[in-house]
Amino acid sequence: MTALEITSTASEPMGPQIGEYRSPIAQRKLRVLYVWDADYPWDVRTEKICATLASAGHDVHIAARNVRRDPTVERLPEGTVHRMPPMRWAGRALDTALGFPAFFNPRWLSLLDRTVRRLRPDVVICRDIPLAPTALWAGHRNATPVVLDIAENYPAMLRMVFDAGVHRATDHLVRNPTAAALVESYCLKRADRIIVVIEEMAERMVQMGIPAERIDVVSNTPPRSRAEPEPERRRPPGHPLGLVYLGLLEVARGIMEMVDAVAILRRDGFPVRATIVGKGRDAQLFQDRARAHGLTEADVSFLGYVDRDTALRAVQEADIGVLPHHVNEQWNTSIPNKLFDYMAVGLPVLSSNPGPFERITRATGAGEVFEGGDAASLAGAVRRLADPELRERYGAAGRRAILERYNWEYDAAVMMRGLDRAANVRAGVRRG
Repeated sequence: MTALEITSTASEPMGPQIGEYRSPIAQRKLRVLYVWDADYPWDVRTEKICATLASAGHDVHIAARNVRRDPTVERLPEGTVHRMPPMRWAGRALDTALGFPAFFNPRWLSLLDRTVRRLRPDVVICRDIPLAPTALWAGHRNATPVVLDIAENYPAMLRMVFDAGVHRATDHLVRNPTAAALVESYCLKRADRIIVVIEEMAERMVQMGIPAERIDVVSNTPPRSRAEPEPERRRPPGHPLGLVYLGLLEVARGIMEMVDAVAILRRDGFPVRATIVGKGRDAQLFQDRARAHGLTEADVSFLGYVDRDTALRAVQEADIGVLPHHVNEQWNTSIPNKLFDYMAVGLPVLSSNPGPFERITRATGAGEVFEGGDAASLAGAVRRLADPELRERYGAAGRRAILERYNWEYDAAVMMRGLDRAANVRAGVRRG
């Protein structure tokens, strides 16, 4: 099916705009419960999915953790949030620890079972693996189909932390990759449908024995509206070439090599400046590395966590968007939002070479690819992108790909059809 066939047409009646998202009105209205294992707001994929469903006219609810001790029920434009009741007698530290998103946690068992029984949703969507067994138990116990929204290769993500040598002692217990793989296999076989973010992840699941017809690829794309304004990129003469990274700060995401590449280029007299936006468990390691190279704030700027508008502005003001991730199983079966965020604003992409990253970057003509984990290769690619005409050509190609294919309107249509099919699953039929 082509992009034109799968997305909406102008003749379809549209629902209200909710944030950035707007959807055609659904012919059949569903009540949907989305299970998110952290505090809400905020999470970009949770908001994106729930706002789109709400715009289509579905009755949307979100089950969430409550570390911040917000109201246990709150109505937001994208849906009604049902938060875990705080244990005020326990104090904040103990309350937080006892709310950890583990499938055997009795607080999560109680929250999901109680919420499903009260709401009687047509379908439950559970984000990722930690709470998937709980959602399957609560959903099927209450005769409700369950869809898993697998945004990460969770066992591989945990293994990546151990391989990088930055795991903590408690990770052996609560973030054990071997245990996660067993839980994942159990849940995938029993889910009524599965949403993944990239074709390579769908292929992995088929190899695990999951029927392809139960899998929907719904990627982390932005709405077309992000790509509609014509970007203006006029770098003042003599201004350093601006690199930007947007996302979590972890060793396996290649930030160390990005800092090292800036040091290489600066040492060679090449004018470059990197802006690194986000937070993460390894942030201090990268800041220490920059200082060890003698780099200043003028060379590498760590903005930390900022609001979405500030982050997108940093992207728009840069010359090159960087995805410096290492090549491993996690990134060979996933795709970051930031690839499409860079493309949407016409920013040329500088990507390492995990399978999905390289495939999309080369197929769309959106940028250059370098060898993941190799700072010298990254630095060489930056030098190639010093050519403003090349950057303009890459940026235009990436933006065109967002308008034509890699947009949320396309992916939302896939999601909607899959949820409608899930809601048709007979509650008494279980996956073996």
